[in-house]
Parts: sequence; structure tokens; C-alpha cells
Amino acid sequence: MRKSDKKTDNIIRKVLTEACDIALEECSGFQWLTHTVNYDRFPGSLTVICVFATNEQITQVDVEEIRNLIKEKLAGAGINLEQVHKQVRFDSEQSCEQQHDGNWNKRLNH
Repeated sequence: MRKSDKKTDNIIRKVLTEACDIALEECSGFQWLTHTVNYDRFPGSLTVICVFATNEQITQVDVEEIRNLIKEKLAGAGINLEQVHKQVRFDSEQSCEQQHDGNWNKRLNH
């Protein structure tokens, strides 16, 4: 990872931590979030994955509100998501357990 990529990744982590803290307070069932990125295709390659405990909980929240929160936080740091509907995804611990035996590394790199 280049030095500039490392700086950008630190910025992404900081603003996503802020978004995560808000989602933990406001969204029932929200557990955590993470991101993947290929800096050779940044920012179009940035994907944020919001994880809930169950699939049902995802259907009960306003996913657009969460997408907007993440988009606004990133934009405040100068990172613009071009296709927020593709770049902010939702997943669950339940699905990971059923499909990848709880192995998130395998699931995210699948």
C-alpha cells in the first residue's frame, strides 16, 4: 500500500467509525461495518458493508438513511461515492453463519 493510500484509508476508517457509532445508537440490530477498497480504482472501488444481526432486521430499517449517513460522512472528508446504492451494502451475521460458517474474511473476499 502506498503512503497516500494509507493516509486515505485512515481517513476512511475515521469517518466510518463515526457513522458506525451513529448507526449503533439509531438502528436496531446494527452490529458493525467494514469496507473494502482497491486503491487503483478509488473511489469507485470503495464498498462499505453494514452488518446486522439478522436478515429480518435489515428489512426493518431505513437503508436509505444509513446510505445517506455514510455518503455524507465520506463526502465531508472529500470522498464522494458515485454509486451509493452499489457501494453501501447490507449483510447479516445470520447469512454469514449460514453461507460461510461465520468466516467474514472468506465472505468479504468471495
